[in-house]
Amino acid sequence: MPLLLLEGVQRWFADGEARTHVLRDVNLAIEAGEMVAIVGPSGSGKSSLMNILGCLDRPSAGCYRINGIDMAQMSSDDLATLRREHFGFIFQRFHLLSHLSAEANVQVPAIYADQPFSEHQQRAKALLERLGLGQRLHHRPGQLSGGQQQRVSIARALINGGAVILADEPTGSLDSRSGEEVMAILRELHQNGHTIIIVTHDPHIAQYADRVIEIHDGEIVADRLIADSKIVVQRPIEPAASSQDQVRDGLAVYWRRFGEAFKMAWISLCSHRMRTLLTMLGIIIGIASVVSVVALGQGAQTRVLRDISAMGTNTIDVYPGKDWGDEQAASIRTLQPVDLRIIQAQFWVDSVTPMVSGNRTIRYRNQHVDASVSGVNQDYFRVMGINMAKGSAFSASDVVRQGQTLVIDHNTRQRLFKEWEQPLGKVIFVGSLPCTVVAVMESRDDGFFGPSLQVYLPYTTVMGRLLGQSHFNAIKVRLKDQVVSGAAEQALQTLLLARHGRQDFFLNSSDSILKAVRKTTDTLTLLISAVAFISLLVGGIGVMNIMLVSVTERTREIGIRMAVGARRADILQQFLIEAVLVCLLGGLLGLLLSLLISQVFGYFVQMIVMEFTALAMVSACLCSLLVGVMFGYIPARNAARLDPIHALARE
Repeated sequence: MPLLLLEGVQRWFADGEARTHVLRDVNLAIEAGEMVAIVGPSGSGKSSLMNILGCLDRPSAGCYRINGIDMAQMSSDDLATLRREHFGFIFQRFHLLSHLSAEANVQVPAIYADQPFSEHQQRAKALLERLGLGQRLHHRPGQLSGGQQQRVSIARALINGGAVILADEPTGSLDSRSGEEVMAILRELHQNGHTIIIVTHDPHIAQYADRVIEIHDGEIVADRLIADSKIVVQRPIEPAASSQDQVRDGLAVYWRRFGEAFKMAWISLCSHRMRTLLTMLGIIIGIASVVSVVALGQGAQTRVLRDISAMGTNTIDVYPGKDWGDEQAASIRTLQPVDLRIIQAQFWVDSVTPMVSGNRTIRYRNQHVDASVSGVNQDYFRVMGINMAKGSAFSASDVVRQGQTLVIDHNTRQRLFKEWEQPLGKVIFVGSLPCTVVAVMESRDDGFFGPSLQVYLPYTTVMGRLLGQSHFNAIKVRLKDQVVSGAAEQALQTLLLARHGRQDFFLNSSDSILKAVRKTTDTLTLLISAVAFISLLVGGIGVMNIMLVSVTERTREIGIRMAVGARRADILQQFLIEAVLVCLLGGLLGLLLSLLISQVFGYFVQMIVMEFTALAMVSACLCSLLVGVMFGYIPARNAARLDPIHALARE
């Protein structure tokens, strides 16, 4: 049985309703070990015949059998296996990858054959040394002469064995001396058992072959032997089924393929640094925008929550009336000291304070100012989380005896006293009531206490000596840390309802305020993040556009990879990895840019600090990864679907 057998093979190309025939009823048998030259003028169909023999193209009609197996029964991956493991191509224009070294170019078919890196590296080096290029292993094609490039092409054809070598005008781009050297190498390969098929228009080159086949206008017009010697190949072609090819070594092979594809993608990106950077630009801006907005929203939320916490952490306020703005609230006087004692007795209460308030003119020497006067008990400052800068707050005994002891805030201290003056022990008139300053509160840098003047007296003093009332304006309750605010609020509601007999009060918890603030800031952050996310999508579209242009630019490279045995899945994987790498690197650079933005922002704005969380950063990386997959798939798929013949013809 012939190694390669063509029966009635035709090849045509559709041109509208017409057909352009390049091969007509070709019948040809090539035995293992032959050295065959296919000769003919330009346009005779010899290159089309070689493309079909090398499984780069399929016949339009007729049958092509390889070792008795019909090519029509083979999938694209089966044909890629043949090109990769049994056929070796030597092209007139060399078709080397310009961004790879000579050694790396030779290794490409072995990479797609799933050989371990150490094995194909050692074999590539040995082949190049055998062909006289031991000193040129790391030179790129642009640094080699034409003859040297063709030797690299020959080494590439032999890396996986190359039982059948197909040489398309192997000396067409070489000077006569280099051409003779290449033909001598091919003759030596033939003597070592390789089947050699040469396509040429040069009769002198055809004389190196044992058999010459002449083709004219797509038809074989002559087939003659020059020499009778035949050599049986040392390794016959045995096409493997695609399923066997895919399961060869299972997971280990998959990871080896992924690793090699990752390496090739990385080399490709590094070889076009400026294009890669410009492709990343949209992703960088998008990720930086999203992360910065989220960090700014988180910082603003933290600031607001901190200011709210200054009013009292985990607290519940009890007010008279049905709700805010109740006109009857001023006439309701049911919040009494007995309510205070009942609430204090509850196990879930940490501390509780009554509140009565009014405005009075306070005077120290010749200074007169208006201030808010609050009557509280000794626990008020614990409830509110207030610390003293100087002195100590009044005690329970001061509350019992209606002590005229006064706690002032930082603003009052600045208005009434000189910077060097000691306020403790000084007497201040609150209205007409003389009071002794026992403590000065710490300065509160928040938006709730603001610039107003605040002074605090025992509530018994305010109620009995200033306002003349027996009821409270409000009661503030601080819960224990382990207590759930919602459950405590329900318990307090039930307790007071039973005590008063009717709903003449309402509750307001700090927890509800915190939830409202969080909801508002989260909504604003989500809204602004959605706007920033649009810029990320625009960046993703930019990646897709540049990758599509890259596929067009690198069509010839894709054709070369397919010619040496790359599967469609290999091409898809490499281009998809490139897109994901671009987006991931862009995402990381975007994170760095957002950190830089936070430093600049912090220099100009001290009120809010941008807060970055690990979740936001990880989410940004995952988002950039998703963008790479989404917008990189279409260009990668387009690359994988290219026809190797048309791709190789592209300049």
